[in-house]
Amino acid sequence: QVQLVESGGGLVQAGGSLSLSCAASGRTFRRYAMGWFRQAPGKERECVATINWSGGRTYYADSVKGRFTISRDNAKNTAHLQMNSLKPEDTAVYYCGADYRDSDYVPRFAAQYKYWGQGTQVTVSS
Repeated sequence: QVQLVESGGGLVQAGGSLSLSCAASGRTFRRYAMGWFRQAPGKERECVATINWSGGRTYYADSVKGRFTISRDNAKNTAHLQMNSLKPEDTAVYYCGADYRDSDYVPRFAAQYKYWGQGTQVTVSS
């Protein structure tokens, strides 16, 4: 079992940057695919970026490609999401998810992730 805690959200002006972190418990973190998702009011939870267990394979939603960077540090049991050139439409609660995978496959749908953090609010003002 994995417990996840996000941090780093906040209020930023459009064009600014934020860095989110996800701290995970457990000794098998390196075997979990990780994903960052976001959910705006009245909308479904959507995938922002994912990363496989080794960090060698990543995926980005078209809406954030070139602006966001996902990474992980298996030695520190953490995953990160660096968000640059933020836009008002990036405003949402951001969640990190973890799913045990013994392959390089990285799920892209929220329903495929078993473990979730509590979420952190990101607000981008215009």
